[in-house]
Amino acid sequence: MGSWAKLKSTGWVFPTAVLSLYGFFANCRPAEPFLTPYLIGPYKNISEEVVTNYLFPIWTYSYLAVLFPVFLLTDFLRYKPVIVVQGLFLVTNYVLLCFAPGLTAMSFLQFNYAVVTSTEVAYFSYIYSVIPPERYQRATGYLRSAMLTGSTLGATIGQMLVSLAGLDYFHLNAISLGILSIAFLISIWLPMPQQGMFFRGEKAALGLSAKGQVEEEASAVEEAQDAEEAVEDGAGSGRTQGAGGSTGWCSLHNVVYAGRLLWSSFRESYSSRKLVYWSLWWALATAGYGQVFNYIQLMWDHIEPSSTSSVYNGGVEAICAVVGAAAAFCVGHVKVTWDVWGELSLGVFSAVGAGAVFLIGLTSNIWASYAGYVIFKASYMLLITITTFQIASNLSMACYALTFGVNTFVALLLQTILTAIVVDESALGLDIITQFIIYGSYYAAISVLFLIRGMYTACAHHCRPKQAMDQEQKEEPEVEMPSSDRFCSDHRQ
Repeated sequence: MGSWAKLKSTGWVFPTAVLSLYGFFANCRPAEPFLTPYLIGPYKNISEEVVTNYLFPIWTYSYLAVLFPVFLLTDFLRYKPVIVVQGLFLVTNYVLLCFAPGLTAMSFLQFNYAVVTSTEVAYFSYIYSVIPPERYQRATGYLRSAMLTGSTLGATIGQMLVSLAGLDYFHLNAISLGILSIAFLISIWLPMPQQGMFFRGEKAALGLSAKGQVEEEASAVEEAQDAEEAVEDGAGSGRTQGAGGSTGWCSLHNVVYAGRLLWSSFRESYSSRKLVYWSLWWALATAGYGQVFNYIQLMWDHIEPSSTSSVYNGGVEAICAVVGAAAAFCVGHVKVTWDVWGELSLGVFSAVGAGAVFLIGLTSNIWASYAGYVIFKASYMLLITITTFQIASNLSMACYALTFGVNTFVALLLQTILTAIVVDESALGLDIITQFIIYGSYYAAISVLFLIRGMYTACAHHCRPKQAMDQEQKEEPEVEMPSSDRFCSDHRQ
């Protein structure tokens, strides 16, 4: 028992193993590729038009509403409670799918799932708060592998049960409910982090060494203390700080300190023009990807109705996961000067994605549509992996966490605008084919934007005098993995 308690309280193996197990079971959802056939089939009996123009937009609007508060609460509550809530809401999601009848229940389900997706930021943020920085890269690899294995296995199991065993969609959802219940129980075993990234104890965690950073943080702490003392004096409460100048979790000191830290992270994260371009692609492309991902099952059902044809959604999703993982793996083994060719790569592969979306929207062959979706998702996974690395490699973990949150929020805002104009029944309420033509045009516009910018960057680099390039290479610092040992990188491109 003593060795078990020691394993839980120290080291990096136990929290990484538990979180990897949670990620595996939380993403193993055999019923997810068959959600649309289940909703419009005899079990829920909701029309395709209602699902497209009313039900699915609720998720987008709800996600936007809860994302920013959840992002702040994730750090304030120190990650574990948010992961447990995610597990609980995943269980609730499939309880509603299995046992709750009617459109009202399915509308609440969309809000419920919005909470699930908004808490995904806690999955990776948690592990960075409980393990040493030198283990970040290895732990991240385990967590991503667990997610990928879970989603691939879930989609494969779902397809095999539908195609080979003839299992109906209700029992597929019941199996998913059982798997997600296991994920929820596993989340309870996660050790509780001692501190968040921004709230409480960040000064000790970051271990600042640069003089300017120390002075800035000291100033922030002094201002927070002065502000708290002023409030105490004005209120006449007579409260005093405890030994060592400690303050309460919800104290004004803590809030002001976290606010200063957030603002400093934001200012540093977007001070580099190159990082702004990478973040811009992230937001634009993720918004389009979200729309395609949300409505692809409706497109497949339109091309070949699930009520009269065999459905292979699970097999396609499994192939997408494997192809996307292979593309992401190749990125780590390809030596490219991304500062020169990165933006051009974004433009080229965005064009591939645009062509794939046009294929999905214009074909009447289900297999061509399946192929288009695999190509689209693989190109997106390739580019988002490159983008994530380029942003993370130049920022500390605190700055990267904030950048991830801001970019996701901007992407969701763009996706909400697309939904409100194109999908929502109160606006245009377009049919599914027209929607995908618009999404293809949207990706084509992204492609043109980054092709122009990429060609400009490449030409400017090759037209630059060789002497200037040599000097730049000498001054360029080595790229290192992000670490919470430093607050924000001094590297500015």
